[in-house]
Amino acid sequence: MPQISVNDLKNGITLELDNGLFQVVEFQHVKPGKGGAFVRTKIKNVRTGAVIDKTFNAGIKVEQAIVDRQDMQYLYQDGSDYVFMNTSTYDQMQVPRETLGEAADYLVEQMVAQIAMYQAEIIGVEIPASVELGIADTEPGVQGDRVSGARKPATLDTGKDIQVPLFVEVGDTVKVDTRSGDYITRV
Repeated sequence: MPQISVNDLKNGITLELDNGLFQVVEFQHVKPGKGGAFVRTKIKNVRTGAVIDKTFNAGIKVEQAIVDRQDMQYLYQDGSDYVFMNTSTYDQMQVPRETLGEAADYLVEQMVAQIAMYQAEIIGVEIPASVELGIADTEPGVQGDRVSGARKPATLDTGKDIQVPLFVEVGDTVKVDTRSGDYITRV
């Protein structure tokens, strides 16, 4: 496994440490007046999602995990699994809902997602920052009810519940931020 100096860390690099697989969220090189330099990092456990702070002495070597990222197209749901197809080899892969996490709330057929794999294990799924989804259910808007900023609950085609403005109706298509679950605009 390749080694990398902590002086060369960048956001997004995945490291194999004693207690698991971690992705660098942020890092800071610190050179105090006294003593040796060090690198302060925030790292996220790829399997659990927990973010921890870790400090490394400057110049030490850590194991860099080589993560293979592939563009995969979401085809359909098979029981509790989601079936993806590699867009270049046409190989199909079943991904459990637990592995997808919140990304499953925004998946629509034919959407392309980036699947991150480490030693044949799926460690993450990245979807676009925003998606366009239909409104499956919401209360009808009341004529004349135009309170600025007022929201009502709505259910997306995928089953995810979000808050939308009062003018959004069943059958409308809306753009949703997949990072926060917030309504962006009606399409």
